Amino acid sequence: MGITHILFWTLTVLVLFSALMVITSKTLCIVCFWLIVTFFGISGHYVLLNAQFLAIVNIIVYAGAIMVLFLFVIMLMNLNKPGSPLKNKWIQIAGFIAGGCLLLVLVAALRNKVLRIR
Repeated sequence: MGITHILFWTLTVLVLFSALMVITSKTLCIVCFWLIVTFFGISGHYVLLNAQFLAIVNIIVYAGAIMVLFLFVIMLMNLNKPGSPLKNKWIQIAGFIAGGCLLLVLVAALRNKVLRIR
């Protein structure tokens, strides 16, 4: 087992742990930090695949520009104001019915597509 395998598994554990922390964290700034760690781990995988250009682009574009944009949006949002008022129950019921109809249409379309392939 060479250094490449050790680096691969270390980066894999780091990426999976940081992605899990992105999902489970409560504070938005902490979520952004863990997402940056995830991007750096994925860039490490790119380096192991000899795709250095993709690694640099991933760091510059995603970890640099997009995460800074996310942080600015989080900072500019007024999180201290009270939440939105409770919505009408009829609007919620209509939303569930519309979502169910959309799900039925998608399942029917996929079913027709799968049956035509066979």
